Amino acid sequence: MAAGSLPAATGHATPGARVAVLGGGVAGLTAAHELAERGFQVTVYERRALGGKARSMPVPGTAADGRPELPGEHGFRFFPGFYQHIPDTMRRIPFGGNANGVWDNLVGVPDARFARAEADDIRAPLGFGRMDAATPAGMRESLASVISTTLKMPPEEGLFFANRLLVFNTSCDARRLGQWEHTSWSDFVGAHARSHEFRALVSRTLTSLLVAAKDDLASVRTIGSMGEQFLGNPMQIGNDGDLDRVLNGPTNTAWIDPWVARLRELGVRFELGAEVRGLEVRDRRITGARIVADGTQDTVTADHFVVALPAERARDLWNADILAAWPQLAAMSRLVTDWMSGIQFYLRSRPDLGAGHAAYIDSPWSLTSIAQNTLWARKLDQYGDGTVQDCLSVDISDWNTPGILFGKTAKECTHEEIAKETWAQIRAHLNDREEILRDADLHSWFLDPGISWNTERGENANADPLLINTAGSWELRPEAHGGVENLYLAGDYVRTNIDLATMEGANESARAAVNALLDVTGSDAPRCRTFSLWRAPELEPLRRADADAYAAGRPNAFDIQL
Repeated sequence: MAAGSLPAATGHATPGARVAVLGGGVAGLTAAHELAERGFQVTVYERRALGGKARSMPVPGTAADGRPELPGEHGFRFFPGFYQHIPDTMRRIPFGGNANGVWDNLVGVPDARFARAEADDIRAPLGFGRMDAATPAGMRESLASVISTTLKMPPEEGLFFANRLLVFNTSCDARRLGQWEHTSWSDFVGAHARSHEFRALVSRTLTSLLVAAKDDLASVRTIGSMGEQFLGNPMQIGNDGDLDRVLNGPTNTAWIDPWVARLRELGVRFELGAEVRGLEVRDRRITGARIVADGTQDTVTADHFVVALPAERARDLWNADILAAWPQLAAMSRLVTDWMSGIQFYLRSRPDLGAGHAAYIDSPWSLTSIAQNTLWARKLDQYGDGTVQDCLSVDISDWNTPGILFGKTAKECTHEEIAKETWAQIRAHLNDREEILRDADLHSWFLDPGISWNTERGENANADPLLINTAGSWELRPEAHGGVENLYLAGDYVRTNIDLATMEGANESARAAVNALLDVTGSDAPRCRTFSLWRAPELEPLRRADADAYAAGRPNAFDIQL
């Protein structure tokens, strides 16, 4: 039996029950995993590649002398210690001699670098050690001291930010959903009235680095919940592991490929090159999914259908019959997506780029990165032509602001221009005190293949946009199951406890979909385990008091100007 797998799982499902999982990203693979362990007959239909945005891929034409191709990716992956659903799945994926399967391929990252252009960089340790959380004042002062010291911020601004975190952490659920869900993070922290340093570090960079979000769009409820995990839990109580973790190799090697192999062992079938074009409905049930593969359309039948596609693709499937049975799905048309894609720079040397993630504070394109060689078990010189010593994997979060070389947005730049512009913005941050990154270091680069250049329009298209948790978007997001009896939703847009477009959210949503399916079928199989985010128990009396205050129309007790 695989580590952590369900004992004697088969036999729980309705005999012969067939499930079509439409989409093979993290949500789809999770749904297939949970269903197969419970004895369902599962087929996954995926139009491109398994793993979705999480996957890695070989760089075409770079293999040499028996070495595999250089590894590329959509963007770098990281696995915060408060993630629980993804690690639980990883423990059930065998990997070599690992006692805990793929989970043992996670390695902790010790620090983060906040690089400045024409200013001193900040290297911040991750994990703040012991902090006074016994009283609100103690927590606020301890956190303010850590923030001010670590981020080199004026003490009064560190105290202000710590107090804003305290406001959120002591807010009741009703206020979080009724008030903070409808307020943007930048408004909540008063970014417009604070210093440039505050806006750059606290409002903009922390949101893009920690949670891949936009500070002027994302809700306080979403960002505050993540801040509660990153900054409000210094002792990492209940965490699955180190605060910041990455895989010890390319994602497919360390996670996705072993996962697919495990699913095949469980009997899951995969149909690649299969694009979902529509759903057929009768009597509030899906009777078939129209699939196009190799230019031929076919109708796939099953007892149950799990739509595990990104929001922008899933909502295209909602026809009049589906919307009539499940009208809440119509609101999905108002969900917002934006671009966040990556580029990898392969280096001939190993410059001092730090041991963890880096944020380039003053970069117009909101760049973040990680150098991968020191973290990987198989080093980069064992790939490609053997001369690559490191890979700087960079995420581009802002595709709408002009850059410093060509005066164009990333969307308007050719792929060559994107590479040159990104490289220039990074060098402007790293080389302002000494030359850390040289042009001679650059071996080659690889841009996320989801980015395609349209010559006629003179701009890029993106096959893999990112859902943005805008203020008020909770009301637009559906539950995993609704008015169509045998239709279930899995994806990072579905309502989840983590409330963020992440791998963790995709995994959690798939568990909710499977649990709903088990309820519908009356199965006696064990339900998928789900987890809640940590909250400081010391603050629970204040959250109860805030419930009374919110019901009476009063602000949070700590919501005052300092």
